[in-house]
Amino acid sequence: MLEALHVQLAEANHGRLSPILDEASWRTEIDRDYARRILEGNVLELERARIVERAATAPTDADAFVAWYEGLKETGPGQNDPLFPWLAEHADADEMRWFMHQEVAGEAGFDDLVALTQLRLDARPKLELARNFWDEMGRGTEGGMHGPMLARLAETLELSKLAENMPIVWESLALGNIMLGLATNRRYAYQSLGALGVIELTAPWRAQHVDAGLKRLGIAPHARHYFALHATLDVKHSIAWNAEVLHPIVASEPRAARAIAEGALLRLDAGRRCFERYRKELGTQSSAASAA
Repeated sequence: MLEALHVQLAEANHGRLSPILDEASWRTEIDRDYARRILEGNVLELERARIVERAATAPTDADAFVAWYEGLKETGPGQNDPLFPWLAEHADADEMRWFMHQEVAGEAGFDDLVALTQLRLDARPKLELARNFWDEMGRGTEGGMHGPMLARLAETLELSKLAENMPIVWESLALGNIMLGLATNRRYAYQSLGALGVIELTAPWRAQHVDAGLKRLGIAPHARHYFALHATLDVKHSIAWNAEVLHPIVASEPRAARAIAEGALLRLDAGRRCFERYRKELGTQSSAASAA
């Protein structure tokens, strides 16, 4: 059931945030958006039901909450998955291309998600999201923008040639659906903060291994710069996010702790499903264990 719903939602989300000029169809667009939002709400509530009990264990004291949140780096779903040491040490070029094809498809655009999430936040967390967004935008230089960096890697690996013969697994589609749904609905604003922050918290370890695998396969430094950058920059981003966004929000509104925890666990559990499916598709279930 969840698989079919996520596939349907991914189709409905295609081009969702893109500007359009067809003013004559605005009523049709509103009807389509209404149906999509009902579907999205049902999907997100099904996903929340999977992690709500663990999220409820998150403390509501700001110091204790940040400690709990940072602990997800080791105890959260999908952490230290053996897929990544295997990618670093064993994946061949075709296997790495398959992995990257799935990852790029599930990428919802961190810069846009941050921009959507920061709406009407208090000054202190809003400023930190602005600093994070500025880094995502290459601090005003096109060559330093993170999104195009990933696009350059996709071009180098010729991922567009895989689109017809290599379908995207539903778990990757689900990850993108969840991140987009949290950021575009203000009732999930705190969940979005938790989901975005946990990416910063947990991405460096994975990025380091993917970069090592790309380097081993002879991918040029400029093409794999996206992963080399996130292996280090996200460490600083995570420290600032936890101190300047999560801590003051929970200190001001303790009830937000549970919602932030839900977002973090939603993102981590979606990642866990991806990693497990990737290992199955790549045939690494046995070799990955020895590579860990």
